[in-house]
Amino acid sequence: MATGYCVKCKEKGVELSAPEIHQTKKGGFMAKGKHEKCGTTVCAMMSKDNAEKEIEAGAKKAY
Repeated sequence: MATGYCVKCKEKGVELSAPEIHQTKKGGFMAKGKHEKCGTTVCAMMSKDNAEKEIEAGAKKAY
């Protein structure tokens, strides 16, 4: 699953719960989900290849 950085509690490698893959205005890809510990929205930037792999692994496609 996708991992990111939680800005609120400064934890690295946070697994996103219920991740959604979004496409940015400039054409990049990012995964957005919730941090189970503190409830903050966590985002992780990724390449198109990694985004497609996450969608195949069960992440929701939101674009």
